[in-house]
Amino acid sequence: MPENIQDNHTKLVKEVSKQVGFDYCGISKAEFLKEEASRVESWLKNKHHGKMDYMARHLEKRLDPSRLVEGAKSVISLLFNYYPEEFLPEKDNFKIAKYAYGRDYHLVINKKLKEFLTELTNRIGGIHGRVFVDSAPVLERQLAAKSGLGWIGKNTLLINKAQGSYFFIAELITDLDLIPDGPIGDFCGTCTRCMDACPTQALTPYQMDASKCISYLTIELKDQIPEEFTGKMNDWIFGCDICQDVCPWNRFSKPNQEPQFVPNSELFNFNKQSWEEMTVETFHVLFQKSPLTRTKFNGLKKNISFAGK
Repeated sequence: MPENIQDNHTKLVKEVSKQVGFDYCGISKAEFLKEEASRVESWLKNKHHGKMDYMARHLEKRLDPSRLVEGAKSVISLLFNYYPEEFLPEKDNFKIAKYAYGRDYHLVINKKLKEFLTELTNRIGGIHGRVFVDSAPVLERQLAAKSGLGWIGKNTLLINKAQGSYFFIAELITDLDLIPDGPIGDFCGTCTRCMDACPTQALTPYQMDASKCISYLTIELKDQIPEEFTGKMNDWIFGCDICQDVCPWNRFSKPNQEPQFVPNSELFNFNKQSWEEMTVETFHVLFQKSPLTRTKFNGLKKNISFAGK
């Protein structure tokens, strides 16, 4: 493709990403992630994925985005801010991760991704591509880092130098030939706050043992939470933000502008007793189309009971 057309398409991609509401956009080549292969294989071999068996499936697709879309040349990585304007009360209360405050992000971001692809197709012509938001075997954090949107921190999350880590990551893998952005450096330095703060010792530098992570224990694990974690949940009942809350880079976080991520107003009046006495009917009213539906009512009650020990 002539360089000027490639350049124009690249600029257009970034312009349209802003128009549809994404905060950051970066581009990388759709190719085998050689540097990640040994890390992922080692992580799986050490059983750090816990009972998330799906992480071991389709490994060749996780490591090579070009296997997900025929003829793929570029991966467009997109960040969407979810940092709330107002936090839910924590005094005498159980806690849910900030990403779960409002409407399920899959529903919100999928719609924006479709708008993004439709607008690009209208402006450029026939484009072959697929959109993803935590919906296929994609190493989204690694691809976003490769595209210059941040670096993978010691807490294993993508950290954006301008605005921290409270972002959803989405991708468009496409046959568009675009100019890639290069990766940036690692700015964690000697900081160990995330590892020091983790109550279950799930973190070592740039590695997470998911089987010890509070998010895994309260969302992914369908069995009873092991007794070894009694007294270590810090009142978290769905997800956990500890390693983000203590990260110095998140002092730059700014409130999102998405009305669908605003919590149900009733949650601002909740306390531990409210959670403990919540009925299945109340659960369905408060958390319709919410990420909390992932655990279902019984799963959430199981978490509440364990966190309350």
